[in-house]
Amino acid sequence: QVQLVTSGGGSVQAGGSLELSCAASEYWSTRGCMGWFRQAPGKEREEVASMWRDVVTRYADSVKDRFTISKDNAGNILYLQMNSLKPEDTAMYYCAAGPFLVLGACGSPDGYDYWGQGTQVTVSS
Repeated sequence: QVQLVTSGGGSVQAGGSLELSCAASEYWSTRGCMGWFRQAPGKEREEVASMWRDVVTRYADSVKDRFTISKDNAGNILYLQMNSLKPEDTAMYYCAAGPFLVLGACGSPDGYDYWGQGTQVTVSS
């Protein structure tokens, strides 16, 4: 069973930056999807960014050109670089892994097998 440990959240003013990290308990080979999701109070969990087989990336429209998803060469750590943060980015952020997901399924939280514990991101105006 893969364990995902999320870190890097915090509080920042609008326009600032944060980098989230998601460390996997084992080497994560280039298979399926890994992604970042977020959930604000009273709202559904939504995709932020995802990566399929380390090749294809996709972003929610609301974060395009501001956030970047990446993975370290060793294959164990997933990153989310967040720039130009806005108050509406405030949420609990989760990383997730779905080794059997196909490309078209990366954007939905349904089907992901493994989830990190979440890290809070708060952006003040």
